[in-house]
Amino acid sequence: MKNNIYPCIWFDKEGKDAAQFYMDTFGDGKITTDAQMVVTFELSGQKFLALNGGPEIKPNPAVSFMAVLEDKDELESIWNKLSDGGTVLMPLDKYEWSDKYGWVQDKFGVSWQLYFGKVNEDVHGQKFIPTYMFTQEYNGKAEEALNFYVKLFKNGKVDGVMKHEEGEMKDLVMHAQFVLDDYVMAVMDGGNGHNFQFSWGNSMFIECETQEEIDHFWNAFATSGEESQCGWVRDKFGAWWQVIPKQLVGWMTDPELAPQVSAAFYKMQKIDIETLKKATE
Repeated sequence: MKNNIYPCIWFDKEGKDAAQFYMDTFGDGKITTDAQMVVTFELSGQKFLALNGGPEIKPNPAVSFMAVLEDKDELESIWNKLSDGGTVLMPLDKYEWSDKYGWVQDKFGVSWQLYFGKVNEDVHGQKFIPTYMFTQEYNGKAEEALNFYVKLFKNGKVDGVMKHEEGEMKDLVMHAQFVLDDYVMAVMDGGNGHNFQFSWGNSMFIECETQEEIDHFWNAFATSGEESQCGWVRDKFGAWWQVIPKQLVGWMTDPELAPQVSAAFYKMQKIDIETLKKATE
């Protein structure tokens, strides 16, 4: 599965160790780029990027990865590996939405929701689903955010919304799934009791073909959001994105091109493709 949207997870300097751990834990994986600052890897054909950015930023449960598993024994084995040295957020058990489900933050700080279900039927064949929890001042914004994202992408569509039916969360989103350019994501409202919210620790890369695409996404996210360096931008719902040209990771991991590309790249907020291309000449 190849997409121009994929997750970026911030680590101190253990990105490769984490990638290897996830490949050993889930199986069917490979490292595709191994550089000092960036490690890209695949799990079941899905791309992830591990950024060795330093100790200042850490991932947190505001963004988790729902892994849909069709074998209960495999699910339990993966659960045991992820929970070893980690923190259980919801015990592995039977719930109203699944015969076997659990939520765990692993030893690297990355959060996973393990869900017993059918990959092809439940999530369009995509095994890992980035799931955003809207907490604190963003609680109650999940459905608005979902609709914003769906309208922003040409091929965006809502794929089902489940809401709380009672209590203080009544009418807020329990779980909602949507598709952006064939990439499945999910959102949920998390209430006001959590001590975390979106951070640079988890972001989504959008690889763009043209400057027009970069401008489209950047301007939409930056409106009522926050512009930052090197293609990072926070949207009005607090979630972080990186809007980049598709060639960037290749340039930045090429020993000959990286120094001059980096020098130009680190001066930018919104990325200018032509300036980066000139730096490769």
